[in-house]
Amino acid sequence: MDLTVDQLAYSLNTVWVLVSAFLVFFMQAGFALVEAGFTRAKNAVNILMKNFSDYLVGSIAFFAVGYAFMFGAGDGFMGKEGFFLEGAIREDIPLLAFFLFQLVFAGTAATILSGAMAERTKYSSYLVISLVMTAIIYPIVGHWVWGGGWLATKGFIDFAGSGVVHTVGGVAGLMGAIMLGARKGAFDPKSNVHRGHNITFAGLGVFILWLGWFGFNPGSQLAAAGEGNAQAIALIAVNTNLAAAAGALMGVFLSWMKDKPSAGMLLNGALAGLVGITAGCAAVTPIIAIVIGALSGVVMYLGTIALRMFRIDDPVGAFPVHGCAGVFGVLAVGLFATEGGLFMGGSAELLGTQIIGILAIIAWTTLTSGVLFLILKVTIGLRVTATEEIHGLDMHEHGECAYDLFPEPSHA
Repeated sequence: MDLTVDQLAYSLNTVWVLVSAFLVFFMQAGFALVEAGFTRAKNAVNILMKNFSDYLVGSIAFFAVGYAFMFGAGDGFMGKEGFFLEGAIREDIPLLAFFLFQLVFAGTAATILSGAMAERTKYSSYLVISLVMTAIIYPIVGHWVWGGGWLATKGFIDFAGSGVVHTVGGVAGLMGAIMLGARKGAFDPKSNVHRGHNITFAGLGVFILWLGWFGFNPGSQLAAAGEGNAQAIALIAVNTNLAAAAGALMGVFLSWMKDKPSAGMLLNGALAGLVGITAGCAAVTPIIAIVIGALSGVVMYLGTIALRMFRIDDPVGAFPVHGCAGVFGVLAVGLFATEGGLFMGGSAELLGTQIIGILAIIAWTTLTSGVLFLILKVTIGLRVTATEEIHGLDMHEHGECAYDLFPEPSHA
């Protein structure tokens, strides 16, 4: 049977979105390796459990209610139709392909905060956090920007989610880290016990995340066939890559200026560059992408210093990478966008819209996640006991360990 041009384009676009979704799904493996590598061996199973559970819980929650809140017909604040995808429609690609692509984004937003809360969060509480993040907190922000909500009508630009995904995850992670408090001895200048146990894991994880970002950003074009789409996804892919490279180099350079070139700063610098370019990847030139990536590395580095100054314990740097670079990425659109950017011959109008949007996202996430963590803290508990933290969450929370190196707790 011969296909028409429209039918062929429909099929090609569907495959493009699905392949992009598969790449973003693989980012879950990258997050797991990064978080496990940057934390201690006695908590590696717990890290794996949380990263798996984010996606397990998120898949059901986003299918049941999250998608409806995000893309269902409603008002400027939230969608109110399409629960369990009933009655939901999509014309450009199959609904289920679009749903899967959006689901893996929701899983990413939820996973981000796990790193900031690592090594002292109760697994039971974390399951509730994953549920609320993917069912309510993230989808409502997504509706504002991508579901036809109030920020979309204002002209707010966040192409692939520096604000919607990364700022939400980063700010929620910051609130979680504050509510939990620091790990015991985390700010003891004489102690090195909190060093990550496997930088090789972390490096491999960043490579996987970098690869996944080629689905995250170019996939957000939602089409490969048709006029202009091929050029668009090529530009987005190149901008994504250049920003990551610039961010990594800046992370190394800044750490080298202070002491020695740090692998941790290189890896988080690459991630910061990826986060920073995500909002404007389709709206800037490759040269500007390098600038945004480098500045994102600077923002990440300053954010890391700020956390230490305020004695906020974020074991993997989730807030500096995703929160700080995410905020900057949204603002960078208002500064550097080829059309309308303040530094590119435009006015302050777009920048003003970006500022309003990112402040609203920060406020919503701070309020909702803060209330969630407070409720958990006074009900089922948010933090494990001191004994469990010292011995490691793997044995106490899950009864198993990642490495056959640790003696089982005595039951005498």
